[in-house]
Amino acid sequence: MMRPWLVVLLIAGCETNAAPPPGTPPPVSSSAPTSTPAPVRDASVVDAHPSSLAGPQIYQALCAQCHGKDLKGYVADNAPSMISPTFLESATDDFLKASIATGRPGTAMAAYSNKLGGPLDDAAITRLVTYLREQGPKAKELPAVPKGDPAKGEGLYAKASCGSCHGDATIRRDSIHLANTMFLVQATDPFIKHAIVNGRPGTKMAAFGAAMSDAEINDLVAYVRTLGTGAKQAGMLPAPTGKEPLVINPKGKEPTWKLRENRFVSVDEVHKAYKAGAKMIIVDARPPSDWMRAHIRGAVSIPYHDVARLKDIPKDVAVVAYCACPHHLSGIVVDELKKLGHKKPYVLDEGVNDWHRKGYPMVAAEGVERPTEQAPGGDHGGHGHGDHSGHGH
Repeated sequence: MMRPWLVVLLIAGCETNAAPPPGTPPPVSSSAPTSTPAPVRDASVVDAHPSSLAGPQIYQALCAQCHGKDLKGYVADNAPSMISPTFLESATDDFLKASIATGRPGTAMAAYSNKLGGPLDDAAITRLVTYLREQGPKAKELPAVPKGDPAKGEGLYAKASCGSCHGDATIRRDSIHLANTMFLVQATDPFIKHAIVNGRPGTKMAAFGAAMSDAEINDLVAYVRTLGTGAKQAGMLPAPTGKEPLVINPKGKEPTWKLRENRFVSVDEVHKAYKAGAKMIIVDARPPSDWMRAHIRGAVSIPYHDVARLKDIPKDVAVVAYCACPHHLSGIVVDELKKLGHKKPYVLDEGVNDWHRKGYPMVAAEGVERPTEQAPGGDHGGHGHGDHSGHGH
């Protein structure tokens, strides 16, 4: 008798013959860049230019907030382990580079390539991938996957309750969202099958190679491949200039908010004050690549990895910082504001994706849709464990 399966796949995509969506940068070459790279520095600070850092420091400056300082993952927004042996042995270098470069739109994983508005040049992405590769086995050459029957796979997906963790095309749950368009562009069938067969040791994902027949696995892979069918291709907004006005409603009254732990303010509370014309500053703490997809109307881009503009924020105006984690990157910005002596910086509790889902004021590039509905707990930490503390403290 077939038992339920929980099929958990890592988000990092791999190379594919499918045509990438518009805005996807060309593959990052492993060879030396044609331009002279910036010198690599050893120190990692919040406002250092990440492309000048060594691989381990890039990871700690940009990735550890969600994937963990120990690379074991699940600190925020279901960010997976980067040191799972079965992941690394199925992930080529091009696979890792593409995932870092393009991110996972609609999640907390932004595009980090400077071709898409991120902070990393090709050489820096290569150094980061080299560091990740040093954490485990080399990539294997995976066998091709015979064509499966997606209709049979759909039945297996339902019978195995895969959707209870991975959701479907309309809802995201507390594990990797298999319907993410960029995941499906970059993940090959062999990569997906390898995850099902071998699992992810140390996570909820067991190895099911012995529990399912090879034909059943092929059918399930074929069904997963259909989950992103019909997704729209999105454009991008102009890059932020760094000169956008800081204060929204400069002549408005100071907002009065019900706070949680004197640090977090809810999406509904902020929207109520926003709609009433209250005076505030809203900071988008994500990399500019995410701001260029969609951002709260009137928000200024001050990414967690480059906070120099925070010194220009007046200390007598309430500030709300947001990200998609929803607390980690915005928490960095809030803590930096406190170091500067600001008395009223707060974290948008449910994050920008919840604001967007509710139809509150946004500026979005053509083709960008509201984020997939989120099951309770899914935006608040890995595997549904709520994390309501900035920086994960």
